[in-house]
Amino acid sequence: MKKHILASAIIMALTACSPAEEQKKPQATAEAQVSEAAPKDSQAEQDLNQQFSRFSEDLIEKLWELNPGYAVYVGYYKYDDKMSVPSEDILKSEIAVAKEKLAQLLAMDVNQLSDSNASDYYILKNHLESQIFTFEELKSYQWDPSNYNVAGVFGVILNTDYKPMDERLRTIYRRMQNVPAFYQAAKDNLTDPTITHTELAIQQNQGAAALFNNSILQAVSDSGLSELEKADFNTRLAESTAAINGYIDFLSNKLEEMKTSGNARDFRIGEDLYEKKFKFDIYSGLTAKQLYQKALSEKERVHGEVIKLTEELWPKYFAEQAMPEDKLLAVKQLIDHLSVKHVKRDDFVDAIKAQIPELEQFVMEKGLIEMDADKPLVVRETPAYMRGFAGASISAPGPYDSGANTYYNVTPLDNFNDEQAESYLREYNHWILQILNIHEAVPGHYTQLVHSNKSKSLVKSIFGNGAMVEGWAVYTERMMLEEGYGDFEPELWLMYYKWNLRVIMNSIIDYSIQVKGIGEEEALDLMINQAFQQEAEARGKWRRATLSQVQLTSYFTGYSEIYDLREELKQKMGDDFNLTEFHNKFLSYGSSPVPIIRKMMLAD
Repeated sequence: MKKHILASAIIMALTACSPAEEQKKPQATAEAQVSEAAPKDSQAEQDLNQQFSRFSEDLIEKLWELNPGYAVYVGYYKYDDKMSVPSEDILKSEIAVAKEKLAQLLAMDVNQLSDSNASDYYILKNHLESQIFTFEELKSYQWDPSNYNVAGVFGVILNTDYKPMDERLRTIYRRMQNVPAFYQAAKDNLTDPTITHTELAIQQNQGAAALFNNSILQAVSDSGLSELEKADFNTRLAESTAAINGYIDFLSNKLEEMKTSGNARDFRIGEDLYEKKFKFDIYSGLTAKQLYQKALSEKERVHGEVIKLTEELWPKYFAEQAMPEDKLLAVKQLIDHLSVKHVKRDDFVDAIKAQIPELEQFVMEKGLIEMDADKPLVVRETPAYMRGFAGASISAPGPYDSGANTYYNVTPLDNFNDEQAESYLREYNHWILQILNIHEAVPGHYTQLVHSNKSKSLVKSIFGNGAMVEGWAVYTERMMLEEGYGDFEPELWLMYYKWNLRVIMNSIIDYSIQVKGIGEEEALDLMINQAFQQEAEARGKWRRATLSQVQLTSYFTGYSEIYDLREELKQKMGDDFNLTEFHNKFLSYGSSPVPIIRKMMLAD
């Protein structure tokens, strides 16, 4: 509960901005006029705020120096040709730096910081403590082979037009020098891998090998590099590919040993580690157990809503058939009946592309959120090295290169047989595909991350909170329907609640699997019979729950906290509440944890 206490008590100083910050606001506003009459901060407070700003800048620069790949993801390319090697000695030295920075941070009096700096203080504190916990207690570097995959950063450099292609290829050439050492460190670190993470690592590193052998190799062939440069490049490319394939072979042998011996590490992390990871990753006002109990309660409420809609729609679709006494069975029958309306298998990616402009038009016509037409969204097939975890995702640029493309990754159904593909398409049927696109694109992840990059605080943009990011995307699904998207069609609302039950069930099954130890069949029963998921989707979620811990709870946690905040502000402000202003203000705080945003918005 320590984090809960910190998050819910982000200092009384949040009730007013410092004069230095207030001077940045328009002078004509009533808020500015009131603030100008307030006493100025003491010199000591001003000095401390300046010290904190320097500390933040130094910490972020040190982070990029130690993690140049992470820097590339956020669009900071100063160290783009550097590649860190995750040996245990280097990891220990990074944790020593984290402890040093944490001690420096804790030496500052948070009560003397401005509201913006105080919230940054808690975000940085959480980040540093999380780093230390991950290395010293969770120790996933010892048991999760999927942590080790070089493809992501190479893919960003190859596909992001931040400098001419030939220069990017030379950057890739220099980075490749450490690929063999990277994978050797991975082999040295992995003392007791799990079966599920080993299988994922093999799949994704096969995609990494394809990136080097296909995309990068072709780019070199088509480039303006000299013949000597190409020859040197191809030599290093062969060395890198050999290192990746060597890692795959290493993991394949490990996998065979584990399956033969039956002596593999359990993928479950247990209650103690789960609660701690939840505290750092989610940053909620609740414990993991409390969130689990809240999800159980919300499941019952939503069951009531879907039963009402089923009773309304049943005569329309089953005029000659009596509704079953088992109400949830009736809901499932109606959903199954409706779910046959879906796009064709080969049209899945194209259908998503076609729908994005429709969502953008609705948001702009309603004026729901400020949109930025200059920040492109590109729908693409998920790169091979990213597949195997989620069917749809967003890859967004960071605050340093905010003008770069945001990619909506959609995995085609190439690897599914006909039965699996049909099950998947029924899950993402005519109605739910629209909700998926709201979530991933407009006004969900894509829109939120564009706003996040505009935050005046780099801390709030860089150290994004997963529960806020996922929670916003889930919140927009309900908000769009409330505002009239789909013309209040009951079928769309029924499918929305089905989708929302999946969000709720994510929290229930993640806790149940990782803490309570339930098995696959029990988890599938919960997802299929109580959240009305198709079998293919449910089996995919089981796999995902064996590969991640806590992350599946981020959707429901963030969503419920954002929705509760909105309703609280509506009650406090009455007729003065404006939905558009709420959205733009909420998004102006970057990707901060919702408890921090809540404190700052209530203060305003």
